[in-house]
Amino acid sequence: MIKRISLALGVAVVGSAALVASRPSAYRTERTRNLAAPAEIPFALVNDPHRWRLWSPWESPDSNTKRHFDGPFAGPDAVYSWVGNARVGKGRMTLLEARPYELIRVRLERFQPRPSTSTLVFTFQPTAEGVTLRWVQEGHLSFLDKAHALFTDLEAKRGADLEQGLNALSAVSEAEVGNRRERDALIKEHSEAKARRQQAPSPASDPPAAVPSP
Repeated sequence: MIKRISLALGVAVVGSAALVASRPSAYRTERTRNLAAPAEIPFALVNDPHRWRLWSPWESPDSNTKRHFDGPFAGPDAVYSWVGNARVGKGRMTLLEARPYELIRVRLERFQPRPSTSTLVFTFQPTAEGVTLRWVQEGHLSFLDKAHALFTDLEAKRGADLEQGLNALSAVSEAEVGNRRERDALIKEHSEAKARRQQAPSPASDPPAAVPSP
């Protein structure tokens, strides 16, 4: 009986391993969002690693998270590394390519809690109302990830992260548009007021005092 149980368990383990191994390892998750903002605004938010804290779905409010930046301030070869709590983990992000207002490509490496490497691609397509921003995440699943995928919809989880990031990018970008409009309106108002002051006639000067007769 024990031998039969052991044999059955062995068959089940082998079968499960074969099932996991047979699942595709490559994945591609894509989400798109229309933004009421010119492409230059969301492009700058993605191209500058220092500004990812404003919108990234993977950022954490954990005040103990340690962040480090290497290389250029923004653009290709800019590096952003972090170490945080168990949820935030440890990782590194490297900008690989940046074509102004068209495309940004990033390598995302996670070292903890589960090692993984993926590529993030952002494309910007101008529209009459602003820009269409497409975010793609591509990578390969490890054996453990594929086993995890048997019980968890990893595609839906990745998609939810990308949607959260795009929503935040939209909010921050459109807020910047509003700030620029307010600033431009104040500058215009100041310039018009200055022009009116310059065009206003000067007040008449007092007549010269009469000289008394000798």
